[in-house]
Amino acid sequence: MNYSAADAFLSAPPPSFELREQEPLLPFISDKYLSLILTVVIYWVVSIFFHVIDTFDLLPKYRIHPPEEVSSRNKVTVTEVIRDVLVQQLIQTITGIMLTYYDPSDYVGMEAHDIWVLAHKLPFLSLPVVSFLYYYGFSAMKIIVAFFVLDTWQYFVHRAMHNYKYLYRTFHSRHHRLYVPYAFGALYNHPFEGLVMDTLGAGLAYKLCRLTIRESLIFFSFSTLKTVDDHCGYVLPFDPLQIIFQNNAAYHDIHHQQFGIKTNFSQPFFIVWDKWLGTQYKGNRVGRDVAATEKSETEKKEE
Repeated sequence: MNYSAADAFLSAPPPSFELREQEPLLPFISDKYLSLILTVVIYWVVSIFFHVIDTFDLLPKYRIHPPEEVSSRNKVTVTEVIRDVLVQQLIQTITGIMLTYYDPSDYVGMEAHDIWVLAHKLPFLSLPVVSFLYYYGFSAMKIIVAFFVLDTWQYFVHRAMHNYKYLYRTFHSRHHRLYVPYAFGALYNHPFEGLVMDTLGAGLAYKLCRLTIRESLIFFSFSTLKTVDDHCGYVLPFDPLQIIFQNNAAYHDIHHQQFGIKTNFSQPFFIVWDKWLGTQYKGNRVGRDVAATEKSETEKKEE
């Protein structure tokens, strides 16, 4: 929009509008239910991608652990992991339906009116900047705040699971049967823990930040993608998620080791709570990894 057109737009009375329900992204399913299904699809597509890399050993130099440790150190079978993940995804989907059942649909039609109002409230910004903020900027801010809300919830619930023996033994110890994490084990949890820490945490962020259905679709999908990537078992220099976020596969893997189990509680996006509350791992993991490998080999021989 050039300057004369922008001036004409701003000097005119506020545009009239007529609200209408937003068309779904896909004609055969509502955005509300698409957001629930997409998280499951993303989880398994990305997990299968990393599983193929694992199976054919396509990126050996980027592995955090040698492949033999998956069977020698982990205390749970692949079948059990898949079973529990499917249970959690069922609970997650049912809870999502309940949380969004009474939420109104997204409506469109008043964009020009809202931009006109916003431009008059922010006269120091050009109309293109105001339009960008309206269509993209404010949504991005809300989603980032939702990331922080989810991180805050998960940090304190996760830390409580470790600080209280009953909670750890009864619920959280199940997730730590995976000493060597892999992608599709990201949601391997006790069902109660999965409900409280993951599902309710994401639902709380969605509600508190008043995300629209489209914004929630991005938020839930990206959170799922990030969680799977954090458990992939690879340090990938070309992975944008591992470049942008300090809380990545290498960071979270430390928490799965005996030497780091009381540190690195933050997940899945930022590490600020670990930094602020002094729970970030500060040791050297190289020597610890060697010791852990030797211990697992000794235990295997004794068996």
